[in-house]
Amino acid sequence: MHLRTALCAASALALVAGTAAAQTTVTIATVNNGDMIRMQGLTDDFTAQNPDIELEWVTLEENVLRQRVTQDIATKGGQFDVLTIGMYETPIWAAQDWLVPLDDLGADYDADDILPAMRAGLSYNDTLYAAPFYGESSMVMYRTDLMEAAGLEMPDAPTWEFIGEAARAMTDKDNEIYGICLRGKAGWGENMAFITTVANSFGARWFDENWTPQLDSPEWNEAVNFYYNLMQDAGPPGASTNGFNENLALFQQGKCGMWIDATVAASFVTNPSDSTVADKVGFALAPDTGKGKRANWLWAWALAVPAGSDATDAAKKFIAWATSKEYLALVAENEGWANVPPGSRTSLYENPEYAQVPFAQMTLDSINAADPNNPTVDPVPYVGIQYVAIPEWAGIGTLAGQEFSAMLAGQQTPDEALEKAQALVTDEMEAAGY
Repeated sequence: MHLRTALCAASALALVAGTAAAQTTVTIATVNNGDMIRMQGLTDDFTAQNPDIELEWVTLEENVLRQRVTQDIATKGGQFDVLTIGMYETPIWAAQDWLVPLDDLGADYDADDILPAMRAGLSYNDTLYAAPFYGESSMVMYRTDLMEAAGLEMPDAPTWEFIGEAARAMTDKDNEIYGICLRGKAGWGENMAFITTVANSFGARWFDENWTPQLDSPEWNEAVNFYYNLMQDAGPPGASTNGFNENLALFQQGKCGMWIDATVAASFVTNPSDSTVADKVGFALAPDTGKGKRANWLWAWALAVPAGSDATDAAKKFIAWATSKEYLALVAENEGWANVPPGSRTSLYENPEYAQVPFAQMTLDSINAADPNNPTVDPVPYVGIQYVAIPEWAGIGTLAGQEFSAMLAGQQTPDEALEKAQALVTDEMEAAGY
């Protein structure tokens, strides 16, 4: 009898050991923004459905994430099983066979429900290579009380001239209220994402149709001087190190009259548990100069599987869960509809409950207004609104971003920053054989 008990115990131990051995670890590299942190808090739902999969998180600041992920995939390092990447990297990396196709995420996944703009930007040769966790454009978020106190009314579709006037009128530096908070932190996806959209709306372009760099053009000069002067007059101190997260914190603390940035920020600035001005926020389309192009971008933070992963099937299961209709419903149940990751699925915008969210329609309108194939006023040889969809962009965007950040820090003038950026970009493009 004792022998039998011992044998049963041994069998049970063997079974437990076998289960443990069968567990697959999925390592996920992700950005440290609010929606991704929220996802980590809800993954008990996934692990309950998939007890054989263990999730390991590597959460990084945006610039660091881009650097680590790019380095790992280019060297086939195999550090990660799920990457958080965007519309810039996806088609370029898919063309290199660096990503696993995501055309088999399950019968109930409903890939056709993904918003057409998001699906197109995350596909290569009509195959999806990254699934959008959320999609975004950019828009104006503003303090309704400060706008009213300044005696002004925000139009639904403002001009840069109006934004400049309103920012200066709302500024009260003695009381640490700055009329406008804009990105200044160097990075191809930080300050250069924003500055490029400003340039587009002023009619500037990165390259002419022969791939000749254009940062020495009058349009670039006008756009960068406008941005610089606006930040000098109405921006917060230390703006040269402010990216998305830093400006979000300033806005939530009541220190910004306006903030022009990702539409995804709307849920965070209107969340009363995080934002001191949650009930005083209005939304408008990104500004223009009357030339036919608004300063709004198109982006998705999306999840992809690198070709070097040794846990491809488990990684796909996780991506299918995190980017599903069911995940959106899970967030709504736990956090309310306003906090659901926006901009990824058509069905979300057809949901009458989500339609009540104050920024839902403005987000969709901003996404639909973005045209990556025609980003600026004159024709260009590239695709992309706040980036140029060529492999060299990460390098040239980073170098130019450092010059404009140094300009905002008072280390050089706008003209000097533009001159240096033009020289750097010209050198890089010549070296690349353009």
